[in-house]
Amino acid sequence: MSATQIRRSDSRLVCWILSAFIALILGMGGCKDDKGTVVKEAAPFDPSKPVVVSDFLPKTGGMGQRLVIYGQNFGDNPADVSVFIGGKKAVVIGVQGESIYCFVPRQAYSGEIEVRVGSDGNAVGKAQEHFAYQRKMVVSTLAGYRNDRGDEPWKDGKFKDPDQNKMASGFWNDSFMRFDPKNPKHLWVTFDGNNGLYLINFQDSTITKKRSDFDRPRSVDFTLDGKYMIIAEDRGNEDDRATYRLSREKDWQDREILTKYKQCNGASIHPVNGEMYFNSYSKGEFFRFDLNKYFNEGGVGDKDFEKLFVVQDPGWEYKIFIHPTGNYAYIVVINQHYILRIDYNWEKKRFNQPYLVCGKLSSSGYTDGVGTSVRLNTPYQGAFVKNPAYVAEGKQDQYDFYFTDKMNHAIRILTPEGSVTTFAGRGSSSINPNPWGYVDGDLRQDARFDRPTGLAYNEEEGAFYIGDRENRRIRKIALEEMPVK
Repeated sequence: MSATQIRRSDSRLVCWILSAFIALILGMGGCKDDKGTVVKEAAPFDPSKPVVVSDFLPKTGGMGQRLVIYGQNFGDNPADVSVFIGGKKAVVIGVQGESIYCFVPRQAYSGEIEVRVGSDGNAVGKAQEHFAYQRKMVVSTLAGYRNDRGDEPWKDGKFKDPDQNKMASGFWNDSFMRFDPKNPKHLWVTFDGNNGLYLINFQDSTITKKRSDFDRPRSVDFTLDGKYMIIAEDRGNEDDRATYRLSREKDWQDREILTKYKQCNGASIHPVNGEMYFNSYSKGEFFRFDLNKYFNEGGVGDKDFEKLFVVQDPGWEYKIFIHPTGNYAYIVVINQHYILRIDYNWEKKRFNQPYLVCGKLSSSGYTDGVGTSVRLNTPYQGAFVKNPAYVAEGKQDQYDFYFTDKMNHAIRILTPEGSVTTFAGRGSSSINPNPWGYVDGDLRQDARFDRPTGLAYNEEEGAFYIGDRENRRIRKIALEEMPVK
């Protein structure tokens, strides 16, 4: 579409909207377009004349796209007009005689445009040209439900089923998610305050509790060879287990303690060199544990870890997310609302001191921006996602960091330059002014979350999975699904 066409379309749309308001408020229609032509008040539908669809703008778009259809004999009553795009019914906002204003419906893949007018809908007009529908990234619901009382039980089950009793449910604690590096159909989840290890199995569309003997598990990770799962627990004493390993060989049913310390919020494995990093909430301590020595040489005790630094003050709750290259990591400080970066020293095989990337110490809020102008509110889990644009531009760092911003009820993006934008959530403003809720659909226009915490990214699928705590659901962000043939 040319720039001239776009300007003409905008002019006609603005004039249509203005004339509709004038007709509604003053009982008279008409305004002038960019050529000085008076747009007359719409005539009612005439059943003796055909309905004609002559044009529509824009020619392409996705779900939620605003669309203006031009033609003749549409009438002046939206209740008597139905629009179908790709066989899917569109929401009609207004009718003005020779134009219809509507929204493109979800999954309108084939793109045929059909207008039906009249109380019986027998007067039909069809566009000769098809609307070019583009699939969009949308938020949907994978599993879970919330009843009216909000007391649905924790139970194993299917993602979806006509019988709610057969569906998996629960999910009402802060979650942490990790895909199995050896099996992308297995997504492992722990919930803070729940004693279980949960498997979201995409092979049979079920969620099951595989263990019930954890004590406040806070994170899941895997060793470089994928043979062991690493669990971090948040317990009260210095001699309590902080991290331990489960073995794939024994179907994750064994346990061997790696380190003992108090109040561990999470543990992460370096993706190249394989050492483990974990923390303690009590004093904000950041530790290094030599997993390679543990596996290869033995004789490493559960207190043989090294303190590298302290993050700020006591009582700092944070998680560690290491870049896929291993060059640096982000420290997401949950209860102080900011994100730090630590660069990796390849010679010493350890991380250096942290420095601020975005947000501000103890300053919660909601503001997109750069660096200290950004405001977060309880950021929780994140994942590094390769950006094709960075690859095409030959940038050194090709990854963005997507993270849940729990109390802002949003998924946000942190770029390598320290810029933060909102990716999904806080939509449907017409419902009420609250940023939270449960709505699927367009990432920003429609979607709402309610205290999202866990987040995992499946690179093969190009999909995000989110633990949506107060909605008691597992949500998904991906391209709209194609219709089943």
